[in-house]
Amino acid sequence: MDNQKIYLLAEVTVLPEFLDDVKGALKQALIPTLQEAGCEGMFETSREGDPHKLVFFEIFSSSAAHKFHLEQDYMKRLFTALEGKLSGATLMTKLNAL
Repeated sequence: MDNQKIYLLAEVTVLPEFLDDVKGALKQALIPTLQEAGCEGMFETSREGDPHKLVFFEIFSSSAAHKFHLEQDYMKRLFTALEGKLSGATLMTKLNAL
C-alpha cells in the first residue's frame, strides 16, 4: 500500500573525530527534508551518555514520499559526506503505528 505511512528509526555511530562534521552535514539536510510535502516528521537525537550514537525518528506519508526523499540531491550529498565517518553499519528499523 503506497498510501501507508512510513515510520523509521535509524541509528548510526559516528567516529569521535568526525562528530562535528557529521552534525553539520545533517543540519544541511534537515531543513529541506522538513519542507518536503511527504515528510511528516524528522527528529535527530543522540543517546544520553553516548553523543556519538545518533538516533533518527522519521515519518513519511507514504513509501513514495520516502523514496522521493532519498532521491533528493541534498540527501545524496549527505550520504557522501557520511562516507568513512561512521563506525559500523546503520541500524534501520521500520515501525508500525498502533
